[in-house]
Amino acid sequence: MTDVSERQRQAEQASTAVDSANIALEPRQQSAARKPPEGRLAAFADTLPIELSFATASYEQLEVRLDPALKTLWYFMKPTEAPSYTPDLLRDLSALRSRIQKLFERPTDEPPLLYLVNGSKQPNIFNLGGDLGYFADHIRARDRDGLRRYALDCVDLVYSSSQSLDLPIFLISLVQGDALGGGFEAALASDIIIAERKAKFGLPEILFNLFPGMGAYSFLSRRLDPTRATKMIMSGRIYTADELHEMGLVDVVVDNGRGEEGVRDYIVRNSRKHAIQRTMRDVRRRVNPITHQELIDVVDLWVDAAMALEDADLRKIDRLRGAQAKRIEASL
Repeated sequence: MTDVSERQRQAEQASTAVDSANIALEPRQQSAARKPPEGRLAAFADTLPIELSFATASYEQLEVRLDPALKTLWYFMKPTEAPSYTPDLLRDLSALRSRIQKLFERPTDEPPLLYLVNGSKQPNIFNLGGDLGYFADHIRARDRDGLRRYALDCVDLVYSSSQSLDLPIFLISLVQGDALGGGFEAALASDIIIAERKAKFGLPEILFNLFPGMGAYSFLSRRLDPTRATKMIMSGRIYTADELHEMGLVDVVVDNGRGEEGVRDYIVRNSRKHAIQRTMRDVRRRVNPITHQELIDVVDLWVDAAMALEDADLRKIDRLRGAQAKRIEASL
């Protein structure tokens, strides 16, 4: 088997060969030659050691880094548009998860990763949920199929998270700012939520006569109970990290600015219990499962409700979208 140093040497030789071939090219041709087709680049990265596999990956909406000592992969959302689950962000998340799953297909004595940590590079914001502009545009255009496709893309990722990508890992959501709507749903889908004290959580969709359709009721009704799940959804209330910790929805609350340190501390404390904790998680899923089909069925109800929104509701979405944009501008 080729060791890491040998693979690094081969990768350096390949890079040198590409650069040499590019010397005689015009600048525009050099740029095109240095950027292989996305499929070829992904295939090349899949053959590299794990330390290099993610270093060669390129994501427009994500920042990815590996901690080999803790067998932890960190990925931070850094949207170029709204801090929401835009189609571009969903595409990057799907590509990253496919690469992680391929790592586990390699023959190895030990799993390449034990933990996957999801965070955000947007100051004071984890994620504000669905792409409101996308919602409003498709509802006004009466494009039910387009809206449903987007919702199903969201559900596919949420379900994948709720099953830890079907891998022997734990998915940790590091929430250092507001997790609203779909952002809260994404955090709920993870195995563990670690939040800084300033973080806020909520489901504001009721403000424009809609409900959170990408897993909120499914997750909350199991983590809490159906009555409290309904109350949280219908109230539109914003909760603090400490409040959700008392309710059992947030696992760890740390001081502001110490989120990453809190995640590392959690991993160090729990890594030796990884196997039994994973088994207990599997027991919980077996006793109280959430199926992909359940989430799809709820999404179809959500699409029906969205398509029935009136002009007054859409104007509220527009105003909320505008408020989000001003908030982003103020943080720059």
